[in-house]
Amino acid sequence: MAEEQITVRSNDAEGEPKSFTVSKKALEISETIKNLVEEFPAEDGVEIPLPNVSGPILEKVIEYCNYKLQNPDPDADKRTEAEKRAAEIPEWEKNFCDVEQPVLFNLILAANYLDIKPLLDLTCKTVANMIKGKTPDEIKKLFGVTRDFTPEEEEQVRKENPWLVDNK
Repeated sequence: MAEEQITVRSNDAEGEPKSFTVSKKALEISETIKNLVEEFPAEDGVEIPLPNVSGPILEKVIEYCNYKLQNPDPDADKRTEAEKRAAEIPEWEKNFCDVEQPVLFNLILAANYLDIKPLLDLTCKTVANMIKGKTPDEIKKLFGVTRDFTPEEEEQVRKENPWLVDNK
């Protein structure tokens, strides 16, 4: 019996949406897709639209899901959150996350939207490692932050937190 496949479709503002036919088992790491497939069993030719994920990001997500299917971590559920945070990122996953910042941040958004906890943990840990040991100014430079707040945001913070204002 052939492995069951499902088709997912990206949402691309700049071009045509891309469709990917993938092993159902690989995509079941996504709670969102798993629930959609259970709720609406796929008929031949039916695509699952993913309106919050672009084609290139969906392609990366599928790469991750296929990797996790082929290389499961049998002890993942046994580790505490503290142990997971302290653990070294495996080499393949480090290389997977070695992308431009906008791609990394879009992977975080996609992992959150698709409810892929291991991918969300990995991408957030990658960002945490990027800022670990850096000063606030170094972090601002790393992420291209030129101002803390816009004048409107500063005014809003002052209104909401009058105790922050130095009234000497």
